[in-house]
Amino acid sequence: MEYSLRDFRAEDFEALWSIDQRCFVPGIAYSRRELAAYIRRRGSFTVVARSAAVNGNQPGRGAGDASGIVGFIVAEASRRGVGHIISVDILPENRRSGLGSTLLATAEDRLRAADCHAVTLETAVDNTSALAFYKRHQYSVTKIIPRYYLNGVDAFVLEKDLLAQPERR
Repeated sequence: MEYSLRDFRAEDFEALWSIDQRCFVPGIAYSRRELAAYIRRRGSFTVVARSAAVNGNQPGRGAGDASGIVGFIVAEASRRGVGHIISVDILPENRRSGLGSTLLATAEDRLRAADCHAVTLETAVDNTSALAFYKRHQYSVTKIIPRYYLNGVDAFVLEKDLLAQPERR
């Protein structure tokens, strides 16, 4: 499956929120208000992935809805030079396709361009697939935050040095 990436547009919001609800359990998934606030935050950016099959007006697997959006990443750059990955959401039927890696690399490149030397993120301690994904991309656990999520689940904080030799894509 091929994908095209572009920056978030206001008309994408409902599709993104719907994807977030499918990707995460209650207590971890964002409310509409939370997701909107993260997308609008100063220094944040959102990259949207669309199915190339939908872009070419062909029916595509995992096209989600008429928008063709199958995933997205929200990240932010801080003035301190540390980026933050807020959320990476890929429709279940589009996982294990390389899309998550592509979105993550795109966000890391944008954070480097914004003079970030490191990037952090949080993931639920019981989200073993996410933890394995981030470890494959050279993220390391730096601490645990007890009861981070509304459902009481702890979170791992992971970090990556963005100035180290970038991965070959």
